[in-house]
Formats: sequence, structure tokens, C-alpha cells
Amino acid sequence: MSDKLKNGIDRRDLLIASIATVGASAALAVNAGAANAQDAATPAAHPTSGTAYTGDVIRGKKVISALDVNDLEPGQKHLLYFQGAQMPTGQHWYVSVTVAKGARPGKRGVLTSGVHGDEMSNIHAVQTVMNQLDPAQMSGTVMAVTDVARPAIESMQRRWPNQGRGLDLIDMNREWPGNENGATAPSRHAGLLFNRLLRPNADFAIDFHTGTTGFEVTAFNLGGMDVPEVKAMVELYPVGQIFDNHVYPGVLHNAFMDAGIPSFTPEIGAARVLNVEMISLFVEGTMNVLKHHGIVAGPMGRTGKDVNVFVGNSAFPILATQGGIVEHLVKLNDKVEPGQKVAIQRNSFGEVVAEYTSGVAGEIAGQRSDAMSEPGNPLVFILFHKPTMEGIESYPE
Repeated sequence: MSDKLKNGIDRRDLLIASIATVGASAALAVNAGAANAQDAATPAAHPTSGTAYTGDVIRGKKVISALDVNDLEPGQKHLLYFQGAQMPTGQHWYVSVTVAKGARPGKRGVLTSGVHGDEMSNIHAVQTVMNQLDPAQMSGTVMAVTDVARPAIESMQRRWPNQGRGLDLIDMNREWPGNENGATAPSRHAGLLFNRLLRPNADFAIDFHTGTTGFEVTAFNLGGMDVPEVKAMVELYPVGQIFDNHVYPGVLHNAFMDAGIPSFTPEIGAARVLNVEMISLFVEGTMNVLKHHGIVAGPMGRTGKDVNVFVGNSAFPILATQGGIVEHLVKLNDKVEPGQKVAIQRNSFGEVVAEYTSGVAGEIAGQRSDAMSEPGNPLVFILFHKPTMEGIESYPE
């Protein structure tokens, strides 16, 4: 028998939705009964704003469950913890929030990293930008959230280890904008962060990433250049490539875009390592963006015009057809032509079992960095220009 209902809703999805609805109702009932007890222990939100302090302090840093940066003292840096989703034990995951509140009013920028737990250079890039800011000299506010997916970061793995229905690994960058009453912890965590921390404090947003474990990428920016505000920002980075594409629904920068907030994603090389040289390019570009928005003063640094940036709107994936050791014949950022051999694969006897060629003219944007590969693993991504785009493109990861 088909597992679809007449209206096309999958029964499992309907069950999950029902559980979420019942859970939300139960939570309301419990919260109503416990309200008097909580009132004594938890300070109320600021009466004229969205800022709410829980009353907890962790290593000298106050804990918030909602934030309006307008409530913070200008001309200072503020270090806070945001209270995210609960663990199975009922304790919370906390994320680190740094706010540089300028002495004068101006635009509000949000910088995020750590949506994937195996990405380190992006965290370091955001930290470096924040360390360069002097709030006393700023007009506006920059807020950084550096460790969005805390449980994934704790184990330095890409996906959130969800415990709700047995161990499951969930890609948090397919969950945005999230759902505070969702069926999984990462969905709820995303909903809390987006609704109470990120969206309310952003006039523009930059979500920093790297490649994933086993797959290294170049220095490039990902975003839709058909949006003038996004185009203006991505062109301010002295990096070699721009991927002019809106990519998947559910990614954080698209959640910002859907909320009317210009946003894009920088990609900073390999996962699990710090690429200091590459990080410096994105720090320089991000400082250019802050100058562009009038938050900080000073001359512009290098931009895409200084490095002859290559712009493509699609990626050509090459997947392994065999198992074995992969030998790349080209390097990141190399230009390739259709039919050019880009990799070979050998079995345990050293025999060549597969040869891989490019199907397009473009530049190498990503390569498998793990030497071994199973069939189906991505080996190479080639950035290229497709004359006609047809709908949303999906890429294997």
C-alpha cells in the first residue's frame, strides 16, 4: 500500500508535524503552570525591546534568550551566551555571541560561522574581524555568532548528532530558518537563533563556511549576484572565484534573503584546519564590506578587481565510478577544458581502473582531499558559466 495520503502528505511527515504540534501545546500548558515559579528565578525581558536575560552567567558572560542590539551600551564590545535548544538531559546548548556596538548609529551586520562542526577557518576569520573592530570608532553594529552548531563543533564533525530517534546526523545548513517547535533539536535550535538573535539584528549578513571533511575548496564567495546588494558585497573580496548561484533552500544565507536581508556565503578552503593565508583574504574583504556600509572608516583594501576574479553560475560535479586511490592531475583554481583529464583512480594492485575528464570549460573549485574514494563520492567540482539556468541546482556532498 502506498505510504502517501490522498492530499500528497507523507505519513511520516504528518506524524512528525503532529508530534511537533502536540509538543508545542504541551509546552504551553506546562509553561503556564510553572510561570509563577519561573518569574521569581528569571528576569523578564526588557519591557520595550526584545532582549531577555535568563539570569544565568557562564564564566562571567551573561546568558540571553533573545537580543535587541539597540539595548546594548554603545561604544563597547559585549560578550554573551545565547541559550539555544535543549539536550536530552534538559540542559541547553549555548552559542557565543560577540557584539561590537558602535559609538554612533548605523547599519547592523551579522557574521556567522560554525553551522558545520568540521569547519575551522571560517570561525577564525570571524574572530579576526571582530578583534580588529574598535566600537568607539564605529557607526553601527557588528554581531558575530561563531559556534552555531555547538554539538557538531564539540566532535568536529559536519552534522549535528541528533539523539531524538536514535543517533542521527543532521545537516544544520538545510534547516534554516528553523522551527522553534520543530521535530528535531537542530530545527528548534535554528528557529531560536534565527527568530530571536540573527534576523532581528541584521541589515546584512555573511555566513562563513569552508569545504567539508575529505573535500577541499578554493577561496570563493557564494551568492546570487542578481541581487544588487549582494553583488556589491561579494565583489569586495580579493578572492579568485565567485559562485553566482542561490543554491539550496534551507541554507542560512537564503533564510536571510527570504527575510529581505542581503546575505551570501564565503567558502574558505579545507575543513578541520586553519588556512591563515586564505583567512586573511576574507578578513580583508569583510573589512571592505563594513567600510562599504559605513560601519568602519578607512580606505578600501584589495577587491575582486585586483585578482581578476572568475565568475561562474554552476558547478560541474565529477563523481567516482570505482573504489580506489584518487590521483588528481590538476590543482585548485586551474582552468580546464572539455575532455581534459582531471583525475585517475587505481585499485590495490596499482592498476588504473578509472579516468575522469571535464565536461565543461571552467576552473577547478573543489577536489576530494581524502586519497581513497568509494563509488559515488564527489572527486572534483568545476565552476563554469551555464548560458541558461533551469531551476534550483542540487549538488552531491
